[in-house]
Amino acid sequence: MPIVIALNKIDKPDANPDRVKNGLAEAGVVVEEYGGDVPMVPVSAKARLGLDELLEMIMLSADLLELKANPKRPAIGTIVEAELDKGRGPVATALVQTGTLRVGDVIVVGETYGKVRALENGLGKRITKAGPSSPAVVLGLADVPQAGDILRVVADEKIARAMVEERKNASAAGREGTGKATLEDLYAQIQAGQTKELRIILKTDVSGSLGAITHALQQLSTDEVRINVLHEAAGDVTDNDIMLAAASNAIVVAFSTKVTDTARRAAEAEKVDVRQYDIIYKLTDDISAALRGMLEPEQVETIEGRAEVRKIFRVGKVAVIAGCYVTDGRIVRSGNVRVWRGGKVIVTDRIESLRRMKDDVREVATNFECGIGLAGTNDLVEGDVIECFTQQMVSRAAG
Repeated sequence: MPIVIALNKIDKPDANPDRVKNGLAEAGVVVEEYGGDVPMVPVSAKARLGLDELLEMIMLSADLLELKANPKRPAIGTIVEAELDKGRGPVATALVQTGTLRVGDVIVVGETYGKVRALENGLGKRITKAGPSSPAVVLGLADVPQAGDILRVVADEKIARAMVEERKNASAAGREGTGKATLEDLYAQIQAGQTKELRIILKTDVSGSLGAITHALQQLSTDEVRINVLHEAAGDVTDNDIMLAAASNAIVVAFSTKVTDTARRAAEAEKVDVRQYDIIYKLTDDISAALRGMLEPEQVETIEGRAEVRKIFRVGKVAVIAGCYVTDGRIVRSGNVRVWRGGKVIVTDRIESLRRMKDDVREVATNFECGIGLAGTNDLVEGDVIECFTQQMVSRAAG
């Protein structure tokens, strides 16, 4: 596959292009400067440096390779990014490589399919078709595809459904094993010779994160145990993920995405280990510690409850009190909180004050109103959801 590398962020004071070039060489990608055949163009997206040179290099490479596409055939493309949008459902960004993708086309993408309901260009404007080499945001898929999945236009939904069923059956046939797994008992199983792999169900907020995290996890595999990512996808952790983990002796890793209430209940019932992270190195450190059998006491998180912000009260010039209604569980004064807005976590903070009417209280239960003041956050708006959670350290059994 021909490659043109754009070396971004060259405007940063601590930019070190040689480190990137050496890393690429170690992976078998040798740039022209080092005597190879892969062109590299230094650019800065923020400062808009080198962009014209990058376009010229792409056009030159296309001319030399005599790359051509037929715009009259059914479209074939590759998914670059995908996510589950709260308002629009599964949203995928595709790069059309040949043919023309049109609104109304039936498409198969990996293990999902759908009818193109709408197309958007890179500026977010609605378009009716996207030709070769055009990026397009595609709406209308049944599920969130994975980055790298191939998009194909097919004749009708019957063919699409049959193709997807065949792929899902083939994928399911590759899964094996029964029982439950936790990081705590992994080392003991390895020592006893009962297992040689850690199976993981991976869910992220966007599919672009999947490749990076999967690669990072695979680097942790050792001679004693290897990491096997059974299933990876973008979106919330659902009860289907829990059932798959329970049936496959796997743990569930959620990166920057939430676990649905039904999934939490299913995980408790099936005793499936669900781990949530928002920083990759914390994820890899935890998995690495489990593989080495050097588990530190675990910080266990308990979701106490959620409250919806109904009104904002300004106190003085800076302080803000959120008038809230507790929708489920309870809000506790000693708790930490995540503030959700539009399906995304915008900040993690702690409760500094909790009042019911005019009284300071230790907790507020479901269906009651309260005033919540956060320690370091004043950027709250009506409609935000405050998720209260507590953490405690629990000793792990390393075998």
